[in-house]
Amino acid sequence: MCGITGYVGSRAAADVLIDGLRRLEYRGYDSCGIALAQKNGKLYLNRVSGRVELLASQVKERPPQESLAGIGHTRWATHGAPSEENAHPHTDCTGELVVVHNGIIENYLRLKGMLIKGGHKFKSETDTETIVHLIEEELKKNSFYGDSPEILEKRFFDAFRNALKQLEGSFAVSAIWSRLPEMILSARMHSPLVIGKGEDGNFSASDVSAFLKYTKKVYFAEDGDIAEIKKDSIKFYDFEGRPLERPLTEIEWDAAMAEKGGYDHFMLKEIHEQPSAVENTLRGRVMPMDGTILRQELKMPDDFVKGMEQIQFIACGTANHAALVGCRIFGSFGIPCFAEYASEFSDRAKLLNCRTLAIAISQSGETLDTIIAVREARAAGAKILAITNTVGSTLTREADYTLYTRCGPEIGVASTKAFLGQLAALYILAGHFAVLRGAMPAGKAADYAAELLKLPRHIEKILKDEKSIRKTAELFAKSEHFLFISRRFNYPIALEGALKIKEISYVHAEGYAAGEMKHGPIAIIYPGMPVIAIAVSSENLELVNGNMAESKARGADVLAIVDGKSAAVAKAAHYIKVPTVPEIFSPMLTVIPLQMFAYYIALAKGCDIDKPRNLAKSVTVR
Repeated sequence: MCGITGYVGSRAAADVLIDGLRRLEYRGYDSCGIALAQKNGKLYLNRVSGRVELLASQVKERPPQESLAGIGHTRWATHGAPSEENAHPHTDCTGELVVVHNGIIENYLRLKGMLIKGGHKFKSETDTETIVHLIEEELKKNSFYGDSPEILEKRFFDAFRNALKQLEGSFAVSAIWSRLPEMILSARMHSPLVIGKGEDGNFSASDVSAFLKYTKKVYFAEDGDIAEIKKDSIKFYDFEGRPLERPLTEIEWDAAMAEKGGYDHFMLKEIHEQPSAVENTLRGRVMPMDGTILRQELKMPDDFVKGMEQIQFIACGTANHAALVGCRIFGSFGIPCFAEYASEFSDRAKLLNCRTLAIAISQSGETLDTIIAVREARAAGAKILAITNTVGSTLTREADYTLYTRCGPEIGVASTKAFLGQLAALYILAGHFAVLRGAMPAGKAADYAAELLKLPRHIEKILKDEKSIRKTAELFAKSEHFLFISRRFNYPIALEGALKIKEISYVHAEGYAAGEMKHGPIAIIYPGMPVIAIAVSSENLELVNGNMAESKARGADVLAIVDGKSAAVAKAAHYIKVPTVPEIFSPMLTVIPLQMFAYYIALAKGCDIDKPRNLAKSVTVR
């Protein structure tokens, strides 16, 4: 949600910022802008309500003078409608200070009222503008210091940190002052911030993708950090001004991995990357299935696994659907499991204890609701295991244990390969837990591992059927209502299929446990309504067939996701076939055609697939 970028160095700062904003577009936004500290001592500001390309064209028409430092932002509206006035960056009354900000300042109304009484003039409806006026006010307090470069730097730094200390809420903030055209100050509290160390300058951003083409060397800022960024130096301090040390990390993936690679959309590219994504998650973690990964990679004690009373899943959105599958996987091995939306977790947290393992799932590792719920779980005594794709994210620093999915960057807002990586991670954990707890003997563990290792090839087979899936999807492209149904392991996949339709096609879709059909959902079925049933081989197949039959009897147009064994008995008008696997592993396969189904319906409707309206890749506000 939103994106910030900053640069200090010898390159053309405007070009670096615009390029960074393009790479942050996937996070979701409705306005954008850049600000530059020009060598002539004046600020350059350019903002638009709209896309980065519009901003780029305006910058080309009205280019800045020579600049060494600048900051940029893509905004997703929270306080105030999408408009040029509400777009970041925001300036103070003097026009010398400018800031960009991700997050929400919870006490901004009180601060704004105080500042207005002090004579400050606000130009926007945003909470962010409060920050820049606070810095301006603090600068007035220490104006007696003097105007040498060294004293100006101290004045700016002190004003910045003292302003931050008055803020309540979440923020990643970057600021520049036209009197110091070669320095950026950035800070973090509950919102992602990463600092890049380059050869021709240094960077500040909410995501490494903003500057990855220039450097792979990064510092991950922690809550309460201030970064002083100059062309040749990066220094960290706390909010009291005390120096800090932060480790330098090298990112393993490169900018080319974030390009479309010949596909029309990132989402389609990422759907096709799922065989390798799953392989990367599984690699080195499956054989032997005896708890090795828990001891060597996670450093999780065997005694804790054996004495564990319950698993509590914490997640949001698509990650929560992975959690629901996880409940069924671990539950099949006799481990009590519960899944809760992170945003609804507070009451559930009171039931946790020191024998609870809370598994928090988040692609970005920065989902604020999930992070807050994790803190509540920890306060109750639970141990925390993070499943994420992002090295150095906030969630990993909050957790006792971390299992990275290793899927590479996911740019499309609608999650695909990250979801499959999360499922693969859950299968790995469940197998190791089951062996350690005596719920799965060695022979069955070997079979379980062998089935897991076959999954990438099974996924490849489904992807080869893309043309057929596209034709089937196009039959339903004009539909405005969808009902997805299934049972047991695939009930969460019905929810995920419905979510994908909603996310990128903007049409109404519902996911239901098939056994609930007669308890209400059957009333909405009308002649021609699409009902998508996941009907692969399982002990509940006959019941799912019955649900399809009752839908068909009421005029529904039924599409069934089937395997080689279930296809002959499925009661449907249309079929998409997946390989036959044990039911426990089927969610890894049944979700693939539903991802493609949603993609091709959205394509037929002409939707903006990678950047669906009103959505963001990483939700870092509550």
